[in-house]
Amino acid sequence: MSDYTDVDKKQDMQVLHSMGYAQELERRMSQFSNFAVSFSIICILSGGINSLAQATSGAGGASIGIGWPLGCFISLVFAVAMAQIGSAYPTAGGLYHWGSILGNRFTGWLTAWFNLLGLVTVLGAINVGTYYFFMGSFGTPYFGLEDTTTTRIVFLAIITGLQALVNHMGIGLTAKLTDFSGYLIFATSILLAVVCLAVADSYEIGRLFTFANYSGEAGGSVWPETSGTWVFLLGLLLPIYTITGYDASAHTSEETVKAAHSVPRGMVSSVLWSALFGYIMLCAFVLMIPNMDEAAKQGWNVFFWAMDAQVHPIIKDILYLAIFVSQWLCGLATVTSVSRMIFAFSRDGGLPASKALAKVSPTYRTPVAAIWTGSILAVLFVWGSSLVSIGDTPVYTIVVSCTVIFLFFSFAIPITLGFFAWGTSKWDKMGPWNLGEGIFKLFAVLSIIAMVLIFVLGIQPPNDWALYITVGFLIVTGIVWFGFESRRFRGPPIGEEVARRQAEIAAAEKAVGEA
Repeated sequence: MSDYTDVDKKQDMQVLHSMGYAQELERRMSQFSNFAVSFSIICILSGGINSLAQATSGAGGASIGIGWPLGCFISLVFAVAMAQIGSAYPTAGGLYHWGSILGNRFTGWLTAWFNLLGLVTVLGAINVGTYYFFMGSFGTPYFGLEDTTTTRIVFLAIITGLQALVNHMGIGLTAKLTDFSGYLIFATSILLAVVCLAVADSYEIGRLFTFANYSGEAGGSVWPETSGTWVFLLGLLLPIYTITGYDASAHTSEETVKAAHSVPRGMVSSVLWSALFGYIMLCAFVLMIPNMDEAAKQGWNVFFWAMDAQVHPIIKDILYLAIFVSQWLCGLATVTSVSRMIFAFSRDGGLPASKALAKVSPTYRTPVAAIWTGSILAVLFVWGSSLVSIGDTPVYTIVVSCTVIFLFFSFAIPITLGFFAWGTSKWDKMGPWNLGEGIFKLFAVLSIIAMVLIFVLGIQPPNDWALYITVGFLIVTGIVWFGFESRRFRGPPIGEEVARRQAEIAAAEKAVGEA
């Protein structure tokens, strides 16, 4: 980062100081690194493969050929709107600050809880997906492992622990690995696409635009039997669930150089490149499938079934190894995002044991307690939710559906507030990445419409209990806020409080060795 001058560093610190925070974390992430951390969490080799059945057992080829770009556009509208706000307020745990600054203490607190719950559970979901990929590719075929709760939790504890350890050791190491992850995802997705096209029996391009209805038994009961229109809309959850996590660029703002410029570019470009490379990879996979009807019957096993049928075992295992490493790195980047959210919320007293969770290691310049707390909570979430079912559906599956709803709610709240705050005293100064009022408000409206669609799709069977869990969470949140937090929680520093913090800022920076 030879182009990062002392003047640039001073400007980054001034922006942070103007919001009342010290430069405790270390700025070691380049613009590419900021992009790579979001690109790694999105990881088309994770969600794009592990959730593939939502498309192949839904509307078939059209769910990829038409549904993938449509779903990616839905994610893009959130990213564009968030980029505008992130350029103006580049802080760790960005969403929480945006919700507070553009709204009030309550909206900031609510945004933080939605985002935090979403991030912890999505970390668990990502690593569970890695577990099942490992079992399908190596665990069962080569090691004879059986899928039991004990095996699953031990596996999760090991890989999550390693992810936390790397994060513990500093953002420099983490950034190098997520940079590598970015290149690995690009290379592996292209290699997978080339292999799929090379072994395809024929190129039925029309298959990508052919609508089917594989709901019910025809699609391995991935979706309950429903209409063709609904099963296509439900298939949009594949790209929507996959193309998320780009808020990581905002969460790592305080570790990114020229953050006001780099963060918005990181968010938007991670979505665009993931959409493009994911489309190439998934279209190639659909063209490789020997028979769409047979593929639909495989349900969640469709990826391994098609690879076993068409690809040479050695080439297949090389691809599986690259995909597995990419999925582990996806979890690594997610630990970074979770921990920065916990750190940011805690330094304003938003969580129990906030003083400990907000502490930054002088040696590693990382929020060590936040890293390990988020990682442990993710494993405990998977363990606890795996033991309970509602009817025939595991609570884990239902909560993962809620996870996406929670995450997108945490995106939608500050975007909606920004729509009304633009040009007022709450938001009278834009960052260097500026769309202009008209374009921002257009994307804000599109984000609100998209949020309604995501909520409606996310509570459909077999995840209809997600509605009750989401409503229940909102009720509990209201009770906690009005009963306790409204009197206790002060929110981020605003106005005169920023000036009063200057002495604390200097002391905090001295404690971690920041010049």
